[in-house]
Amino acid sequence: MAAAYTPMIQQYLRVKAEYQDAFLFFRLGDFYEMFFEDAINASQELEITLTSREGGSEDRIPMCGVPYHSAPNYIEQLVEKGYKVAICEQTEDPKQAKGVVRREVVQLITPGTMMEGRGLNENENNFIASITSFKDETFGFIYNDLSTGETKATILTEGFDAVLNELSLSGAKEIVISSDFEGGWQKKIKERSIMTISIEDEIEPKEGFLPLLTDLTQDKLRKTASRLFNYLYRTQKRSLDHLQNVSLYQINQFMKIDYFSKRNLELTETIRSKGKKGSLLWLLDETKTAMGSRLLKQWVDRPQIDEKEITRRHTVVETLITNFYEREEIREKLKEVYDLERLAGRVAFGNVNARDLVQLKKSLQQIPSLKAMVNNLPNEIVSAEAERLDGCEEVADILEQAIVENPPLSIKDGNLIQDGYHEELDRFRDATRNGKTWIAQLEKQEREKTGIKSLKVGYNRVFGYYIEVTKSNLHLLTEGQYDRKQTLTNAERFITPELKEKEALILQAEEKAVELEYQLFAEVREHIKGYIPRLQKLAKIISEIDVLQCFAVVSEQRHYVKPSFSKERKIVLKDGRHPVVEKVMNAQEYVPNDCYMDGEREVLLITGPNMSGKSTYMRQVALTAILGQIGCYVPASEAVLPIFDQVFTRIGAADDLISGQSTFMVEMLEAKNAIVNATQDSLILFDEIGRGTSTYDGMALAQAIIEYIHHRIGAKTLFSTHYHELTVLEESLEQLKNVHVSAVEQNGKVVFLHKIKEGAADKSYGIHVAQLAELPEELIVRANEILIGLEQTGKEPGQKTIPILNPPNESMAEPKQIQEPKGQLSFFEELKIEKKQTFNVKEKKVIEQLKTLEILDMTPMEALNALYELHKKLK
Repeated sequence: MAAAYTPMIQQYLRVKAEYQDAFLFFRLGDFYEMFFEDAINASQELEITLTSREGGSEDRIPMCGVPYHSAPNYIEQLVEKGYKVAICEQTEDPKQAKGVVRREVVQLITPGTMMEGRGLNENENNFIASITSFKDETFGFIYNDLSTGETKATILTEGFDAVLNELSLSGAKEIVISSDFEGGWQKKIKERSIMTISIEDEIEPKEGFLPLLTDLTQDKLRKTASRLFNYLYRTQKRSLDHLQNVSLYQINQFMKIDYFSKRNLELTETIRSKGKKGSLLWLLDETKTAMGSRLLKQWVDRPQIDEKEITRRHTVVETLITNFYEREEIREKLKEVYDLERLAGRVAFGNVNARDLVQLKKSLQQIPSLKAMVNNLPNEIVSAEAERLDGCEEVADILEQAIVENPPLSIKDGNLIQDGYHEELDRFRDATRNGKTWIAQLEKQEREKTGIKSLKVGYNRVFGYYIEVTKSNLHLLTEGQYDRKQTLTNAERFITPELKEKEALILQAEEKAVELEYQLFAEVREHIKGYIPRLQKLAKIISEIDVLQCFAVVSEQRHYVKPSFSKERKIVLKDGRHPVVEKVMNAQEYVPNDCYMDGEREVLLITGPNMSGKSTYMRQVALTAILGQIGCYVPASEAVLPIFDQVFTRIGAADDLISGQSTFMVEMLEAKNAIVNATQDSLILFDEIGRGTSTYDGMALAQAIIEYIHHRIGAKTLFSTHYHELTVLEESLEQLKNVHVSAVEQNGKVVFLHKIKEGAADKSYGIHVAQLAELPEELIVRANEILIGLEQTGKEPGQKTIPILNPPNESMAEPKQIQEPKGQLSFFEELKIEKKQTFNVKEKKVIEQLKTLEILDMTPMEALNALYELHKKLK
């Protein structure tokens, strides 16, 4: 069938066959054209006109195209939507081609390999990740930012959930896997995030990448890294000299924050808007450089657990806080430093322009004074950082000598290189400038000679230089004075032998000057490549200084305090605040709260009305711990914290519609993740566990979860609930303490005090909250009537008995597998729904005694206690 097409379309089809998963931008003259399905899809995605053309077959071929000069904008639109774009260029001069001009794909642009443009957020890394699965059920995981060259890799041994968590932390926009990668895993990846999936089966390291693997001794890591590097080399088809050595990390080197907890705590984006505003990152980001902003996000994603490193950061922050004027000078100087990481990447990649190099020069020129400012700070750690600041003076010098201060955007149109930099270029420019001076003088001379004031000497690319005379003035010329060159509607254009000779000289000099300038620019760019490792090292140091000064600014402005760390796993927070809520609210309106936990207060059971601040209180404890462990001060007047290895949160409710999971299933999965993975050194926040099912099921699950954490894990746990019946657990669980968010009732309406106090809340005030929400008055009155009835009878509507709380299972305190109760669950279920026809002897005794017990005259809690005592006797 392909033989029926023209040679050019056949060429297109051959290239397209190798890039089936990408839009093929096929260069034809000044346009990139697309054909067949690519044309149809591109016309819809880009909203451009779909046309057709003869292709040699009977039917016309669908076709659409975009101009060469505006292609980057269209490519960005496609890549932002998750597509790939293959750029197919003409690789030979059409004048020298025999037959169809040779064309080849010179680059495959994908979501994970963007190097410039709108799709590359300067404050965020643009990671591409790769996963390799091994037979022993471990996974190699690696991620790279092509724009900065940084690469990090690890081996994951905790199953595919750990892989999903690393993917979410990296925020990778593209993932590279093998063609036989497990389909179920691919499905989970797609459920978790919008991500482009690409295939690379070659895992043998190529010679050019071996230096990058020097720190990877494990064969698994080398294969994982080679898969990603081979994909990058195959798609980018150019030098990747800026890629840095692979940095090996282990997930237990940092505080683990799983996907659910990161989302629930809104560390880097909010749940509702999916944007940065309102997140912890939004609060903190007072950085002055793009690379500092990116490093800040990495620190928030992966807080430290190394107390020595945390203390080092706090020491620098303290120095910057106490030296206000020096810090402000440093901040002002950082403003003038451009994105060194990405500038270095563009130099290596070959897409750097002259304006980029001017930015690089200006950045390097700030380093000497920045170094002096940092060195003046009275701290040995800070001074050591200053000594590591390498200004790469050689690079700044050559750029100062070579590149003009305000160069054009294009690097192929000349006017890039400074006068005096290259002798031959100066000669060409002199010839051009002198020639143009001669032309200006010629125009003046000919006007005087002919008396034609409107006579002009002009130039265009097609006809070169010419003398133009309007037709109304032609009579003023003598016969044969000029040689006719071109006739226009209202004028004639002429040439003279002398002008023709000067034209050749000027145009030749201009053409040679432009060619030489591009050559000189390429030489400068190539020279700078040798400094890329030094530039990248400099960028890392400046980024860290930027983040630490940012912590100092936030800590001082918001009156944060330097935390200390407790070996006894003690939490002492006085006047603790939720950092983001405090910023959004007026600081005077925010009600601070204390939090105290130690070996005798491992679990805080928090009760109180809706909207009173239980969730905010829980979140602020977690956010305070995270702030402390990234190196920032914390929102309190006094703070003592343990170093947490993990933070788990279950706050709020949301269906996971993509994977078909209900609110309650999501709740249980998040609870399971914490219960299975938490250690004694973890922090657990559980908000309203069990509310997604029936009252009795929910209460039973909530109590069982509390007991399990208390007996088996021992993690610091904040557990908020509306199940007031659970507050009796304080009597049986030694390390559990009741606290509540206080509220008062005034004139029939609830007033939230937002203050945490010892003990259990007296009631939930749920109907009061409904009243605040302005539900119809008739509905509120009826709800109060129903509530009074339920409180008097202790029954749910339709129930014939009251709920029975199981006693704490004391055997859980022993470190052995929990056995599912035999007979006990069915026993209570039968009592509740009374549908069994026959009963055993023990059950008959309970039923008889229930009949004689005046349950309806008791409060619900009295009835529960009575039934509990009764059941204990029968056992």
